[in-house]
Amino acid sequence: MSEEVEFDADGTTLRGTLHLPEGTGPFPAVVLTHGFGAVKEQYTDVIADSLAAEGFAALLYDHPNFGASDGLPRQEVDPWAQIDGYRHAVTYLHTRADVAHDRIGVFGTSYSGGHVLVVGAIDRRVKAVYAQVPVISGGTSLSRFISSEALQGVREMFAQDRLGRFRGAEPGLIPLITEDPGAMAALADRETYAWYQTIEPERLATWRNEVTVRSVELLSGYEPADYIARISPTPLLMVVAQHDILTHSDLAFAAYERALHPKRLVTLPGGHFVVYNKEFANTQALAAQFFREHLGG
Repeated sequence: MSEEVEFDADGTTLRGTLHLPEGTGPFPAVVLTHGFGAVKEQYTDVIADSLAAEGFAALLYDHPNFGASDGLPRQEVDPWAQIDGYRHAVTYLHTRADVAHDRIGVFGTSYSGGHVLVVGAIDRRVKAVYAQVPVISGGTSLSRFISSEALQGVREMFAQDRLGRFRGAEPGLIPLITEDPGAMAALADRETYAWYQTIEPERLATWRNEVTVRSVELLSGYEPADYIARISPTPLLMVVAQHDILTHSDLAFAAYERALHPKRLVTLPGGHFVVYNKEFANTQALAAQFFREHLGG
């Protein structure tokens, strides 16, 4: 059973679906959202369905500025607005009689995998944190994708976009992915482009292949691993792909060492997108098991 919902996030309406299990509740609940430049229909809805089947109320919504949610400028990936979105979602769940308010967890993947590390550290209403293939250091990851020769030009692009916006111009936009390896894109690697070619067209109905220039600038200053030691005593599960070259497995392993107990690390064979294909059933089972252990159900 599912229910279309919306909730306020400091004046911006966020919209999504609350996936509910059979019964009357109150149910333990999980908040989950999508990754960088994506929308909720890109398989996070499958995860929400699987959690509902395991007895959890799963609240899935689009980040501000994306998909069904309101927010301007459109297609702007603001990590701190997205982190606040998680917290507003938790508040919304606290208004529902069919949710156990003291048993709410958060699920994040890729960019939102970094967000839940921050949310778990600063919001004690959250009782369990599941982060898979998480962004650990936006600045380090970006520097690995952009050569030192090209970095100055990228910084100049950031400065020109800021100047234009200051003067009232529309925010600059760049593609999220590109077929041309030499073209400018927020995620210009071949692995991400190939992954998007496997997504069914109906799952891309509200998706747009663009993000604002400022989205990339914000990524360059985003360091969620700085919060990881503060998640404790909230339980943490990190799922890392061994050969992740998008959010970088070595950064994830190093960050995990900084986390305090209770914590658990699961490593999977393959690259970043293995959590959505070859290991998709496995990651759904891992999430259900983790939340069942720490939230009940």
